[in-house]
This record gives sequence, C-alpha cells and structure tokens, in this order.
Amino acid sequence: MWTLLLLTNHPDIQEKVQKEIKDVFGFSQSISYQDRKKLPYTNAVIHEIQRIKYVLLVGVPRKSTKDVKMRGYHIPKGTMILPDLRSVLIDPEQWETPEEFNPNHFLDKDGKFIEQEEFLPFGIGERICVGEQLARTEIFIFLTNLLRAFSFRLPEGVKELNEAPVVKVTLYPHPYKLCAIPTKA
Repeated sequence: MWTLLLLTNHPDIQEKVQKEIKDVFGFSQSISYQDRKKLPYTNAVIHEIQRIKYVLLVGVPRKSTKDVKMRGYHIPKGTMILPDLRSVLIDPEQWETPEEFNPNHFLDKDGKFIEQEEFLPFGIGERICVGEQLARTEIFIFLTNLLRAFSFRLPEGVKELNEAPVVKVTLYPHPYKLCAIPTKA
C-alpha cells in the first residue's frame, strides 16, 4: 500500500523505475528476484520505501539477560527492552534527508546500489523477522510486474495522497484511491 501511494505521489521516481525495467527487460522477459542486481534504481526505491514507511514502531521486545551499562545508563537483568527502529531508519546522522522519500540514500555516485548498515526495517539479530526473505522477494516481483503493466496516477481533482500514517500496532496509510493506467507494450 505504501509503495503505490509513494510512487503515485512521486511520478518522476515511478517513471525512472519503469524506464529501468523496460531498458533491462523489455515487456516480455520474466523477472526473478535474482534480477534485482540488474535494477539498482528499482532496488534503491524499494529499500527507501521500506526505510521511510516502516511498518512497526518498535521491534520485537527483548529482555536483558544480565546487568548492562550502556552509555552511562544501568540496565538491570530482566529489563524489557523495546528496540526503536525509527531511531535508526530516520536518524539524521545516518541519512542525508531522513524525513524525505529519497532513493539516492541507497545509490553511490555512479548509480550503483549500496547496502546501508542502518537499513533495519525487519529488525536485527537473532529476532529478525522470519519472513524477511519472503517479503523482499514478494515486494520485488510484485512491484516490477505491476510497474511493467501499469502507471499509477492521482484521480482527477486530487493533488496528492496523504502520506501520514495511521498509527495502531502497525503503521499503515489512510485509505486512498488511485488510477492504474495500462502501459503500452
């Protein structure tokens, strides 16, 4: 839901992804998850969407197994700890434009995709999301095929879709409508 919303609000980014997919694969060749390496801009856009529109406010709760001193604070054994993923995903010390949708966060000066250590939408460590690989694969395959078949536009009279999240247990977009225009082969 976030992906279509952001790409509809940023048609220049959507068009650049569509051009990259078309230039590399045309309209008929199938695309697999391994092909993401051939699509650095598309890969960067997917990562940036997951960075800026993370789904969970906090990571999986953890419990301190021993007394720990961290940055001058004492954390006693047995303390419940809630990782704040937002503190990393929009940290102004780690991201050039932390509050903006900017795929360049994941590209080097030559336009090649770069992994970012601070990219943690699935968590980190032993309790990282068990569905991470499936989610990454599904998002890539789903998005590349959707953008091959359609361009997404704002409905007539709508200037922009609301990017503010609805905050519950998860963060999700407000309901919205968009227009899916078939692309020409």
